[in-house]
Amino acid sequence: MMNIAEEHTRVNCQSEYGTLQKVVLCEPRYMEIQEIINDVQKAYINDNIDRSLAISQHKEFEQTLRDAGVEVIKLQPSKSLPEQVFTRDIGFTLGHQLFISEMANPIRQGEDEVLAQWVNEHNISYKKFSKDSIEGGDVIVDGHRVFIGISHRTCKDAILALKKELPDFEIIPIRFNPKYLHLDCVFNILSPQDALIYPDAFNPDTVERLSSMYHLIEVNESEQFSMGTNVLSIGQNRVISLPINREVNNQLRENGYQVIEVDFSEIIKSGGSFRCCSMPIVRH
Repeated sequence: MMNIAEEHTRVNCQSEYGTLQKVVLCEPRYMEIQEIINDVQKAYINDNIDRSLAISQHKEFEQTLRDAGVEVIKLQPSKSLPEQVFTRDIGFTLGHQLFISEMANPIRQGEDEVLAQWVNEHNISYKKFSKDSIEGGDVIVDGHRVFIGISHRTCKDAILALKKELPDFEIIPIRFNPKYLHLDCVFNILSPQDALIYPDAFNPDTVERLSSMYHLIEVNESEQFSMGTNVLSIGQNRVISLPINREVNNQLRENGYQVIEVDFSEIIKSGGSFRCCSMPIVRH
């Protein structure tokens, strides 16, 4: 890894649930399923993506964030990058350090360059993974603990590199069934006490270990398919979730969360939802 640029703008992200203040999005102007990389895409490859509907739903998501007081940064969409809407994967903020990912799949390579251009223009310090693949969907932070999914997109060498880079953090590798693509498709932390989980994606020992750290709210198979774990917490117990995931939403409300329902039904056809489509750079 190498340090790029001098830091003039603070970044800060200590958790998945602090009050969201600044986030990176990208409009799905050129969104398309060109290559099947997860089970959800497999189900929708023939229908593919209605871009006008995806753009409309994404705008509602953006407006929901703005209405909640979040500053929204929008990257420039590119015709050659059909999965650019999933900004979570191209980078992640841990503490006061912004990292830009090394993308594993060729169809997504180049997205990181768009983000790097933006941070350079705004004089934000960042560190770039130069050879070992790691994607932000596999990185989940909770204070000094950082859970990292071992997947087809995030390799062990990248996890070891991150351990060296962040000696003050406890880096916890998590194995899960890689057919679910990223860790945040099956696990998501909501608060210091609560987390969403699709337990069938993990071995029983892993579920037991996570249950010793959090009260686990289980997501069923149907709602995992519609990205039930991939909610976005924006702080003060507010969670953005899909209206179709009724059981997840009911459980969230029963546990004291304010559920903000936004229709994202077109975008989830490509296998990602609100967390996948947002890269926080400032939370408090």
